[in-house]
Amino acid sequence: MAHEKSLDTDSDLPAGLYIIATPIGNIEDITLRALDILKKVDLIACEDTRVSGKLTSYYDIPAQKIPYHDHNADEMRPRLITLLNEGKRVALISDAGMPLISDPGYKLVAQCAAENIPLTCIPGPTATTTALVLSGLPTDKFMFAGFLPPKSAARRTALAEVKAVPATLIFYETGPRLAESLEDMQAILGDRPAAVARELTKKFEEVQRGSLSTLIKHYQASGETRGEIVVVVGAPVDGQTEDWTEQVIDKLLLEMMEEQGMSVKDAAAFVAAKSGLKKRDVYQRAILLNQKK
Repeated sequence: MAHEKSLDTDSDLPAGLYIIATPIGNIEDITLRALDILKKVDLIACEDTRVSGKLTSYYDIPAQKIPYHDHNADEMRPRLITLLNEGKRVALISDAGMPLISDPGYKLVAQCAAENIPLTCIPGPTATTTALVLSGLPTDKFMFAGFLPPKSAARRTALAEVKAVPATLIFYETGPRLAESLEDMQAILGDRPAAVARELTKKFEEVQRGSLSTLIKHYQASGETRGEIVVVVGAPVDGQTEDWTEQVIDKLLLEMMEEQGMSVKDAAAFVAAKSGLKKRDVYQRAILLNQKK
């Protein structure tokens, strides 16, 4: 088994890939080591050169910047690998925070590791753990789930997949979808304690804490929320997980169809998302129940 070469960061900067965390809001939240390396590398691969240009201009960083993002990664990755194999020093940064965390870079890092190209990470800010420690929720076990799907049905399915995880859950979300996303979280996860962190480290930083139902009311009343948003949701508590017997499934299906006026298809989709059961099986059961009415 090949041993991955490591970078000797005590010497003058060697060749290799440097994965560097950048500020998530306050431009001064960057380490001295990160600045030192950014000033020494031959090239900086940026998610958006215009966004990163504000950082490099502020700190007088002279290195050339090239775009590396989801849309050009397949084209740019071989070029970067070639440069690294030629002995160049390349920094990888995202618009904000730690590269690869809901940002581009995973395939580049994976290929460097596979080809034994030296690489290291210069740690720093990330919205994930910043929101977690500000949430007031348990930090001993947590799961970062990234961005949920934009449409409610797919979002509920994704939430059902993590419903039983015995850990604090962390999601990224956008302002326009926040209230609806919180509603889906309550529907699938139950009314758990949660926190919504917005504009972290910036002038208008805000953290709202409370139950999901309380947060839903707050953001429904406040209108569209702006800024970068992290939602932190508590782990399931004892008695919150349900035993999805046939009787429980039937009761909920009938409630959705008769009391909520849902169609058979929509009721089945809702129950499947909430329970984590196969949608096809729940749909067949809903058909039978509807025929018996």
